[in-house]
Amino acid sequence: MKSLNLLVIFLSELAVIGSVATWGFTLGTGWGLRLLAGIGGPAVMIVLWALFGSPEASYKVHGAIRVLFEIGWFGVGAVALALAGYAAAALVLAVVMAVGKGLAVVWHQ
Repeated sequence: MKSLNLLVIFLSELAVIGSVATWGFTLGTGWGLRLLAGIGGPAVMIVLWALFGSPEASYKVHGAIRVLFEIGWFGVGAVALALAGYAAAALVLAVVMAVGKGLAVVWHQ
């Protein structure tokens, strides 16, 4: 079960990136801004995760700062998906992420 939970968390991380891309490409503005948001948004999220969230992060955060970072990072993914018009999927993603991270805390992952 613990390995399955780690897989769920990893897939949730990928879903956040995909959600931000989906949001960017569904903006109701011109093609240039959609392209910028659809590619730039996920790029920013990847950089933030690499710097602060990844197990190999350059500037790994701990404790309450880590909790706030993850709430913000995963929250952006859920909100982006909702803004793209997929509110039900956003809710499912938020619940899956919350359960996965909660189990990770309980299981010391």
